Amino acid sequence: MKLAEALSWRKDLKKRIAQLHQRIASNAKVQEGEKPLEDPQELFAELEQCLVQFEDLVWRINASNMQAKNTAGVCLTQLLAQRDALTMRLGALRAVFSAATEGQSRYSRTEIKMLTTIDVKKLSKDIDAYSARLRQLDVEIQALNFSADLL
Repeated sequence: MKLAEALSWRKDLKKRIAQLHQRIASNAKVQEGEKPLEDPQELFAELEQCLVQFEDLVWRINASNMQAKNTAGVCLTQLLAQRDALTMRLGALRAVFSAATEGQSRYSRTEIKMLTTIDVKKLSKDIDAYSARLRQLDVEIQALNFSADLL
């Protein structure tokens, strides 16, 4: 199985676990004299099975991420960390850009005028450069996900 398949399976397992959680909660209480629509004990058993599979799959994905390397010898785990940090950096820069370029309404000359304290043009170029790097990194990560085998 390729890493990309395992990631898809992990996503499906997470959804299944969330659904089971919901179904257990929905059947945890009934009116006196009524029976639950589904047996909570059976749902708990199914949940436990899914959680065991999920734990094993996550461990195997993480181990595979440490083994899979790009052409420069950087492991997938490090590439994922770089992508996460880059995504956070871009989020912060975009928020600053938005705040700096926000229009200001003044009704008279007596109102306080707000001035931008950063170089918006440079910030825009930085955002474009980081966005390009993020796209490149995503492509690299996807390529590794489709070529690396799951341990």
